[in-house]
Amino acid sequence: MNREKSENKWREGRLPAEAPLATPYVPFQIENPPKYESATGLVRGTLFPGLELPFMGMVNKDELPVTPTTELQAMAFAIQELALYLDTHRDDAEALAVYRHYQKKYEEAKTAYTKMCGPMNHYSLAEGPYSWLDDPWPWEYAKNREV
Repeated sequence: MNREKSENKWREGRLPAEAPLATPYVPFQIENPPKYESATGLVRGTLFPGLELPFMGMVNKDELPVTPTTELQAMAFAIQELALYLDTHRDDAEALAVYRHYQKKYEEAKTAYTKMCGPMNHYSLAEGPYSWLDDPWPWEYAKNREV
């Protein structure tokens, strides 16, 4: 058994304790970089065209359906992307203004969505009885409706 184990040791793929797993490359961003609209950024995986590094040259050019849910997702994505950008570019007043704009639009859209469809999650305020379990589950396709 020991002989078999020692003969197959090269198959284990262990790294020395000091070896790095990866060497990341993160391009530097210029001040006031161009930005995609939030829905395009969500599909492309970044709000900033300068950071878009397509895998094997393939660019996702699909468009999301315009629904209240996708609009909320796109705005939340833009807010997070801009927050990460502002972590390293705290003096970019234009980016901060766009960040605040998306925050305000997100809150308005969330309020409208909640009025139309009910609470988004357990943290959302809702009136009336507790009805979370009455909603359709993801696998109940016939009961789910596009909003």
